[in-house]
Parts: sequence; C-alpha cells; structure tokens
Amino acid sequence: MSVWVSLLTACSTNSEQLVQSSFDFADKQLRILLEESDKVRLAEGKTPVEKPCPRNIEPDGSLRMIAARDWCSGFFPGILWYMYEYTKAPFWETNAKTYTEYLEPLRFYKGTHDLGFMLYCSYGNGFRLTQSDAYKAVLIDGAESLCTRYDSIIGCIKSWDHNKDKWQFPVIIDNMMNLEFLFEVSKITGNNKYKQIAISHANTTMKNHFRPDFSSYHVIDYDTITGAVRNKHTHQGYAHESAWARGQAWGLYGFTMCYRETNDIHYLQQAEHIANFILNHPNLPTDLIPFWDFDAPNIPNEPRDASAAAIIASALYELSTYSPQNEELYREKADIILTNLSNSYRPSLGEMHGFLLHSSTGHWPHQSEINVPIIYADYYYLEALLRKQRLEQKGKLF
Repeated sequence: MSVWVSLLTACSTNSEQLVQSSFDFADKQLRILLEESDKVRLAEGKTPVEKPCPRNIEPDGSLRMIAARDWCSGFFPGILWYMYEYTKAPFWETNAKTYTEYLEPLRFYKGTHDLGFMLYCSYGNGFRLTQSDAYKAVLIDGAESLCTRYDSIIGCIKSWDHNKDKWQFPVIIDNMMNLEFLFEVSKITGNNKYKQIAISHANTTMKNHFRPDFSSYHVIDYDTITGAVRNKHTHQGYAHESAWARGQAWGLYGFTMCYRETNDIHYLQQAEHIANFILNHPNLPTDLIPFWDFDAPNIPNEPRDASAAAIIASALYELSTYSPQNEELYREKADIILTNLSNSYRPSLGEMHGFLLHSSTGHWPHQSEINVPIIYADYYYLEALLRKQRLEQKGKLF
C-alpha cells in the first residue's frame, strides 16, 4: 500500500470515528435531556403540550423549557429525527414523532416568519424520513400560513410584528432559512406559488441586505407603501454596521440552499462571496469558531458562538458540492469546525442537562443566552455530522 493510500485510509477512518463518536455521545446526552425536560415540566406543573421543548440553560444553571410558539420549538424534534436517521433506533423514532406532533397547532399560526424553523425542522424532517400524509398536510397548511406574511410590493416575507415604533416592515437575514420550507412545499404540491415567493424574498434580500464586502446587515426595514428601504439596522449584533456572526451563517446557508432549489448561478456566487468573507476575516479565530460578532469591540475577549460555527459547517459541506474550484477548501474548513466543536465545545457526558454543545451566544445586546448551550447549535451540529457522513459514503448530500 502506498503512503498516499495509507494517508487517505487513515483520514477516512478518523472521519468515520468522529461521526460515530459524536453520535454515540449524542445518544447518551439526549436521553438525559429528555429526562431533564420531564423534570422541569413536572416542577413547573406544565404538560408537554404547554412546554414541549428545551431551549437553553439560564444564568442560574436551570434548564429553560419553551412553548410551541417560541421560534426555537422545531429544533428539538428535528434533533430527534436526526438521531433516528443515524441510528434507525425505534426509541428515537418514537420520541421524534411524539415531540413533532406537539407542534401540530402551529400549522395555522400566522404570527411569525419562523414557521420554517418551527415546522420544517420538525415535520419537514419527519416527512422526509416517513413520507407521512399527515405530516405532508401540516406542512402545506404551515406554508399557507407563512405566505400570509408576504408583501408583493416589498417582495419579502415580514419577519417581526414587534417594535412597531422602530420598524414598518422588518426583514431579518435569518428569514432566508425559512425559504427551504416553501421550496419543499412547492415540490410536494406541484404549486409554484410557494417557490416564487421564496425566490422573490431571496432576490430582495440579495439586493438590500449585503454590503460591498458581502457581509450582511441583520434587519432591513421597508416602507410598506413604496417598498423602499427605510433603515439598515441590527437587533442582535454589536452595531448596525457590524457583522453579527450568526447572521453571516444564516446568509451562507440560505443562499447555498437557494442555489440547490433553483440552479440560479447568482445564488451560488452570493454564497461563495459570503463564505469568502467569513473564512478570510481577520477576526475569525484559528479554530474557526467565530466570536458572536466579527466586529465585537473586545476581541479576543468576547464570547464565541458555537451555533454560528455549526451552521457554517453544515452550509460549507453543501456548498462544496456546487463549487468545484473550492470543494476541497470548503470541506476542509467544515471538517476543522466539526472537529473543534467535538473536541473543545462539548460538555462532559452528563453535564449541562444533556445539551451537545456549549458556548453559543443568542442575544448579546440584551444579555440573553450568553456563552451557554442553545438548542439550535445542537441541531445544526448533528446536521453537519450527517452531511459529512453522506458526502464521505455517497459523494453527495441529496
């Protein structure tokens, strides 16, 4: 056997071991998280319907459970589906179905743009793995609800209804992540309406959300009469002109996904430009786990955001399959992120109520969820691991 073949074999073995050991860890930790969730509900006198999902760890160390209408409610069922996808174990299938179905009333909820996170991460993964007609019906109803927030003059789906004193029609970069939901429902129904709304939103976002260096603003506020841009703001970043780390990750993931769904080369180019901004930023640490904002004032003494890293890794694995000239670079960077998350950003077994990653930052300006486990970090971490495995075993993701 040549030295080169030996090296390839060793790398392949190490990669397989990373995925397997990470899912073995997740299998143990998430059983703890299920038990801890039951304990918190019991202590609070709440039912699983009232508070179905864990979200984060509070400053006092307690586990925070959330209602279905919290934007993070879909991530825990999605995690359980990912566990079932990897293990094929009935335990995880049963729990995935149970926690998914707690969210069924959301199919008619029109008060948020986050139905993609809430329903697609839960019911979407469930439908992908089971082809359930009942899940399909929920997805269709949910997409209809999401479409009620679309404004054809502006060309976007409205993100928030709060802070009406500040914004007329706020659209956040996070909203790119909810478009996958609409693309999927177009495919399962044959109705092009959902896809066209997603494309309109993506095009308007590409036009208005990005600076010349391809960093993204967090919030673009539109005039509801003319459709013109009123303000370019942040809500969770350091400053209006700073590059909030998770926002850059949402943009990278969102435009990569849009290219998959449309084959529009402009989306691929946008994703590549965003990747270039992230990967070449002078404030990106050597372990590739970004600080919560690339322009935070006290770097390197600023909190990291493991959630942004997990999203970036998952996106880079997919982007590598569309960008031949950067395939090796993107996969290498994604591998580095996953390895470092697994080696340095996981709690010890049994700690932190069963979460998989620590050191995420949710909303630094409001001093909320700072340097703690947050459920969406775990979701995209497992997704990235599954994508790594698919690429190495099948050479493709979809």
